[in-house]
Amino acid sequence: MAPTSDLSGILHRTFGHREFRPHQQAVCEAAAAGRDVLLVMPTGAGKSLCYQLPALALGGTALVISPLIALMDDQAGKLEALGLRVARIHSGLSRDDARKACRDYLDGMLDFLFIAPERMRVPGFPEMLAKRKPTLVAIDEAHCISQWGHDFRPDYRTLGQHLPALRPASIVALTATATPAVRSDVLAQLQLRDAAVFVTGFRRENLAVEVVELSKPQRLAFTAKLLKDKESRPAIVYAPSRKAAEEIAGELNRQFPASAYHAGLPPTVRESVQREFLSGKLDVVVATIAFGMGVDKANVRTVIHAALPSSVEGFYQEIGRAGRDGLPSRSVLLHSFQDRKMHEFFLERDYPPADDLARIRAVLDGDFVPSEQVYRRLRMPEDVFAKSLEKLVSQGGAVMDFGGNVKAADESEGWQRGYHRQVAFRREQIDRMVAFAETAQCRMGALVRHFGDTTDRTGACGRCDVCRPEEARGSVSRSADTGERRAMRAILRAIEGSGRSTGKLFTDLALTKDRREFDGWVDALGRAGLLTVAGETFRTPEGRDVTYRKATITFEGREPDERTMDTVLLREEAPEEAKSKARTRNRDKPVAVELNAAQRGLEASLRAWRKGLAAESGKPAFLVLSDATLLAVAAAQPRTLGELERVKGMGPQKVEQFGAAIVGLVRGGAVPDSAVGIGVAAAVSAAAKVKVKEESRRARETPVGERVEVPRRAAPVVVRPMAAEELTAEQLRLEAEIREWRRGEAAAAGLPSFFVLSDTVVRSLAVARPGSLPELRAVPSLAAEKVDRFGAALLGLCRG
Repeated sequence: MAPTSDLSGILHRTFGHREFRPHQQAVCEAAAAGRDVLLVMPTGAGKSLCYQLPALALGGTALVISPLIALMDDQAGKLEALGLRVARIHSGLSRDDARKACRDYLDGMLDFLFIAPERMRVPGFPEMLAKRKPTLVAIDEAHCISQWGHDFRPDYRTLGQHLPALRPASIVALTATATPAVRSDVLAQLQLRDAAVFVTGFRRENLAVEVVELSKPQRLAFTAKLLKDKESRPAIVYAPSRKAAEEIAGELNRQFPASAYHAGLPPTVRESVQREFLSGKLDVVVATIAFGMGVDKANVRTVIHAALPSSVEGFYQEIGRAGRDGLPSRSVLLHSFQDRKMHEFFLERDYPPADDLARIRAVLDGDFVPSEQVYRRLRMPEDVFAKSLEKLVSQGGAVMDFGGNVKAADESEGWQRGYHRQVAFRREQIDRMVAFAETAQCRMGALVRHFGDTTDRTGACGRCDVCRPEEARGSVSRSADTGERRAMRAILRAIEGSGRSTGKLFTDLALTKDRREFDGWVDALGRAGLLTVAGETFRTPEGRDVTYRKATITFEGREPDERTMDTVLLREEAPEEAKSKARTRNRDKPVAVELNAAQRGLEASLRAWRKGLAAESGKPAFLVLSDATLLAVAAAQPRTLGELERVKGMGPQKVEQFGAAIVGLVRGGAVPDSAVGIGVAAAVSAAAKVKVKEESRRARETPVGERVEVPRRAAPVVVRPMAAEELTAEQLRLEAEIREWRRGEAAAAGLPSFFVLSDTVVRSLAVARPGSLPELRAVPSLAAEKVDRFGAALLGLCRG
């Protein structure tokens, strides 16, 4: 056991740091005190120091087990640069180098020895390590140990068998991605004793996460355009295959220095690419998702996934390579429904039917035989045999030595149970990745919750494409016009009774001939919280599983008013050409609007007015009026509210909010102060106010069961039976006040209203009318963080 008081001294003397990063000190102190440690900390947060510093404090040699040659070489090189004695043993080095590393280890000449996990299967190697026991064993990428991890490796699974011979060394297991299930499995497999477990730091404050639904043929051009901006580089692009990596790198290299990096390249080529990327000679590296990078480069500005990863864990680990220097960075995930099909194909390829594993198990006995002999006897397809044998060994149904000889394991049929569970888990990982890509929640918040970081505040990040759609690089957002709102309401009505397949909805409703436009409407409704979309599976009579997307309505999606529909923002592609089109095109006509001199003058006045309004509210300008609507107003030059309401893109809500100001500009007069501030509920003429009162009167006289859309400043007028939830006049008044308060909070934050409180919670508050903090906490669906943030204001409203 080493004294922990000198850790700060070693940190400064050896590593040149005067203080620890967040959470590092507690981890180092536990390891230096001789405790086993499981550390789950994101890429770039300083995990490596958490084994390196305790190892130096303990003295002797630390054994580091790592699955990535690139990562191993990178860490070893950095330690050598600090003047420490380091050796490596992996397949990229010669036999002479490996022998020298073993001699130096036995002679006590090393501070650190890095090895690949496969080395523990080499006859005599574990015994060599045990002759001079290490003082600490660090297991990097420890999630590879677990069959529930995203990158499970059988050689990692067997590490626990060798660790007892290396005791009393403390074991430090490190990973950037481990869910609660993976953490439990790692602790069990490594037989860690009274381990100190640290799970922290998953929120990346400087990383904006964005997801763009894009067909495969469009992704290469999109990637090239996104990275054309020098501020977006250096960058890493993750490709789904070696072939795709080569194709993408070749195309990008036409514009700026870019190279592929994958396991099929010679070691010298990989080392050259890594070296040039680290030195800044290469702007972009295109790497296969399966192989990973293992490159510690602090100033990576962008990480692009050219296809959907197979798991959230793998995705998070890869985006963690962006922005390690703490400066603003971006992750962009490109995907489509076809990516799920690709992963299902890979799943069936990599996980053969259990019957194939059983055939191999049936011909094995207790003696080792060459695997080639088993293959010839069974006459299975070579690829199926290789995968089946690999899975049988990983599940404990067979044992394989370093020479490729195989025999039956002592365990009987338990491997079948484990194999079925593993296949189901892999399928679940795909489902979770698809759900993440399609979620309407904050991207970073979803990642934090996935990994169970109990130290996090779990709030919205304010940076991702959900929190800040106007800042997304892959899309621009705009309000829906009248025709689009009509189509989206039709979609909501069609799923009121029960959820339906989006493909069937597209066919049956026939709202548009463009499937991409239809999917855009569904996506916008989902992000606004009016419906949810989830992957579902049904089995055909032939026994084939078919997946599809199912849309289901939410409580907020039933009878949404115009104010709610204002929160529905449509996405459009954001390459420069697409952005230009999105800002200038008329939705019904692809040609640009041509304006005369008077209309151009009005356009300039409208833009200046919109800019001031946007600056006051903190919202992007397009949320006030889209460019298409602004141009339509300039072309139409409406001089009355009735004429304005007939302009495409101007609904009753927009007219109520901005009508007086716009008509005033058209008439050439000054805009009244009351018509400028967005905090004013409406700046309408006397005639418009009379119109509202008249419609409200008609609503009160409407027969029960009907609904009248009323231009409103608070809650919609809904006259229908509500069973146990029927609101009294006082509850309606309170609901209106809460909605008006919510609108102000949303405007100040630049977010849709439902991000503050959902309509369900607003209704629950109006019914319950809590008068104390305990009563407020008891309101259904009101999250604890909402109580902490808005409790005082809500109690004030409820108390009157």
